[in-house]
Amino acid sequence: MSTSSSSPRPWRKLLAVYHEPKLSRSIFELAVTAAPLIALWAGAWIASSFGLWWLALLIAAPAAAFLVRLFMIQHDCGHMSFFKSPALNNWIGRAIGVLTFTPYDYWRRSHAIHHATCGNLDRRGTGDVATLTVDEYRALPRLKRFGYRLYRHPAVLFGLGPAFLFLVQHRLPGGQMREGWRPWISTLGTNAAIAALVGLALVLGGWKALLLVHLPTLLLAASIGVWLFYVQHQFEQTHYARQANWDFTEAGLHGSSNYELPQPLRWLSANIGVHHVHHISSRIPFYRLPTVLRDFPELREVSKLSVIESIRAAGMSLWDEASKRLISFAEFRRAEARGVEELASRHNSR
Repeated sequence: MSTSSSSPRPWRKLLAVYHEPKLSRSIFELAVTAAPLIALWAGAWIASSFGLWWLALLIAAPAAAFLVRLFMIQHDCGHMSFFKSPALNNWIGRAIGVLTFTPYDYWRRSHAIHHATCGNLDRRGTGDVATLTVDEYRALPRLKRFGYRLYRHPAVLFGLGPAFLFLVQHRLPGGQMREGWRPWISTLGTNAAIAALVGLALVLGGWKALLLVHLPTLLLAASIGVWLFYVQHQFEQTHYARQANWDFTEAGLHGSSNYELPQPLRWLSANIGVHHVHHISSRIPFYRLPTVLRDFPELREVSKLSVIESIRAAGMSLWDEASKRLISFAEFRRAEARGVEELASRHNSR
């Protein structure tokens, strides 16, 4: 993975000229995302009505991809980058949140904290993937070590975890319960709209269509979304720093990946792989991010992450402050064994 550093430049000021969204382009992007998703859902319904459940399940895969793209539009709305109008961003974001099972206003606040604290070792814990340092893990008792290893297992991170996050955790404003009525209105209002949508789905397609069409689509989309979020920040040469040494732009450029996906996947993921640029200038609409890379070629080489490298990153779970990289549990065990051997060797040589 390339970690070449661009020369110090006032990136936030330079990239501010790309903030302006285009209404016609935003409407087009929304239409070419929502229309295929609706068509795929309708096709799955029709297939299920004829008893072709295998076909309905197959359709869930492309439907999930478009649902992920719809979530990325919701994400841009949360950054006020999809439309000029804040009200339009908010209401489109809230409407999409019903389909993605994500309470928009509640999520938007958590995500803003994530942007403000990305890569800050002293401000972890909101809107991020829980990550311990080597020293923190070493200090844990055996049972808590097991809990952390279980949490970081790929089957939990990208399977059980996303299902729990979108189906259960998002139903209440966890972490914001004492911050007034807004988080509650966001989550409970979204829950009420989801309940109405589920009722409509039951009336139109029955419970089998709900369980065999909509639920697989949502769960697959959740896993894809969490995977994308994971590799945007969890890779070997990512960046973490303590508060005293933390810098917003450095954390954005080097603590967020430049994920090199094939072009069809870039389109389906709404260029979210250009995450290093997004983190230093989150008001840029996703459809303008490729223009930034074109105009600033040096940004193409910063924090570059290939698909193969991203797969290997799934096994990296501990931040080593000494070597400034993520390491695996296996690397930790080998390092601990070497430490024990060196200690024994010093003892025997006395």
